[in-house]
Amino acid sequence: MKNLLSLFFLLCLFACQDTPPPTFDRTTSYAAPSVAPLYIVSDSIKIEGDLGAFRESREVIASEENLQIIKFTFRAERLSELQPSVLKIRFPSVDINGFWSPTYNADKINFWSNNLTAKASRWAPIMCFINNRSNNRLTLALSDALNQTELQSYIKEEDVHFEVNLKLFGEKMPAVREYSIELRLDTRPQPYYAAVGEVADWWAQMPEYQPLTVPDFARRPMYSTWYSYHQNLKASQIIEECKIAKSLGCEAVIVDDGWQTLDGNRGYAYTGDWLPERIPEMRALTDSIHAVGMKFLLWYSLPFMGEKAKNYPRFKGKYLRHWESQGTYVLDPRYPEVREFIINTYEKALTDWNLDGFKLDFIGWFTATEETELTALNGRDFASVNEATDFLMTEITKRLTTLRPDVLIEFRQPYIGPLMRKYGNMFRAVDCPNNAAVNRFHTTNLRIMAGNTAVHSDMFIWRKEETPAQAALQILNILYSVPQLSVRLEEIPERHLNMIRFWFQYWNDNREVLLDGAFLPSDPGSNYPILTARNEEKQITTVFTDMLIRVDKEVKRADIVNAKGTNEVITDFAGAYRGTLTIYDCEGKREVQREIDLPKGIHRFAVPPSGMLSFAPAD
Repeated sequence: MKNLLSLFFLLCLFACQDTPPPTFDRTTSYAAPSVAPLYIVSDSIKIEGDLGAFRESREVIASEENLQIIKFTFRAERLSELQPSVLKIRFPSVDINGFWSPTYNADKINFWSNNLTAKASRWAPIMCFINNRSNNRLTLALSDALNQTELQSYIKEEDVHFEVNLKLFGEKMPAVREYSIELRLDTRPQPYYAAVGEVADWWAQMPEYQPLTVPDFARRPMYSTWYSYHQNLKASQIIEECKIAKSLGCEAVIVDDGWQTLDGNRGYAYTGDWLPERIPEMRALTDSIHAVGMKFLLWYSLPFMGEKAKNYPRFKGKYLRHWESQGTYVLDPRYPEVREFIINTYEKALTDWNLDGFKLDFIGWFTATEETELTALNGRDFASVNEATDFLMTEITKRLTTLRPDVLIEFRQPYIGPLMRKYGNMFRAVDCPNNAAVNRFHTTNLRIMAGNTAVHSDMFIWRKEETPAQAALQILNILYSVPQLSVRLEEIPERHLNMIRFWFQYWNDNREVLLDGAFLPSDPGSNYPILTARNEEKQITTVFTDMLIRVDKEVKRADIVNAKGTNEVITDFAGAYRGTLTIYDCEGKREVQREIDLPKGIHRFAVPPSGMLSFAPAD
């Protein structure tokens, strides 16, 4: 053991001296095993359930090698209600070792049994089966992202086959004569994230899912008041925090829940009037934030009308349900006066207070229950709650972008499907306060499927007792998304501010690589232990556990971020590299800078935790 420790310290010493570190040539290579792609015959897909008045037909509407789209059509002679039905797919579990879906979670890596419920405001109808080289074996997706579908997969032990059940019409829908849905099956051997990204492109090409334009400010660091202040907001504190945040590299502030009521009980009983009770001079606050040089976004809960709100009696009889524990009702968007109230609320706020955008929350509560009457009667101009919600959200974006073309609109997980890209230009990771690893997991899941929609981290917080290196992990875990900061900046140590300033400056300087470069996440089953983004000029890799970092021959510049507790970074250069090596600590202090002439192969470097190893070519 003593000899091993001595060798380790010698290797670290080599990394910081002019003497080249030990090098190991890769003299042996092993070809990846070749396994035939899976193939699913259209006619092998069974339909179970009582179709009632409907007859089902299918056709393959697109087909190329290992990629096909099958269209299923249900027709009835008269208006009828679609009954719960299941598309059943079966295939052998050959070369399948992992799984990915939008709900894939850091604490659940079980690939043999998974369930996903998707609709307009919840996740997306897609599943991906992966081999142990993180390549696609089967990615399946449905075209209907508006109505509820349930995707279920499990392994059948008796013959080691996967059984996939695509459950349709589980949520009540209005009577129709015809309904169609497309099933996309991709078995091409490519990285799983590429297969998922192509599904996102497939959805985005559909006119009904055309994504909203993403303004540049949607792709810049922001400050959020939620974790730092919750509902205890004061205009003067927000302004002072924004002054510091701006100096650190933030370009916008999101003022979260609490501004609209003096009630601080974390419920929504008083929500729905949208009067700035806690911050009565809202326009003055907006003007002050703009004077600091930052954009201003305001939080709203889309569907809620509190039972103690002054507007509550106005919409009696036009609610979908009551959320008793939170003291609020859910508005029914099928009534035109409900939709107009919601849209006018945002239009008025945008113009009266000169806002730059909105954080729109809880859209998922716009959903029918078993008691909901799905008819366009009694003042309703839609029978379907889903279709009314789509119409409402489409009108919101249309009318707000008419007033301000670059309006910013944020939604958080699970409101992240293809329809949500039409309504908003910012997707934020679901709440995971102070959990850097989970924030990494959620933002990576979002990046894989979000296309050009700006992906934001959950707001990150930490305690002021933490070391700068410990606090920095909150940022380093989400480098490949837009940072949202939510600590009380006036109260944290100066070294924490130095750390934020360094990493935010780095993020802003390298935004085009981090957000626009090819995004290369590693194995989801291992919680994405390495993340890389690169373009023609530069590679940025962040490592979260002790693993080998590969640097391609074509790379001119490479930054390797050490987001782990150990101080060793091991690289594998595919070709010789001559240039300058620089090592930074977590606050941006330059610890080492020297000229290097590295042969290809493996090299070890001593890099401080939460620090960075940077390679730049020789002049």
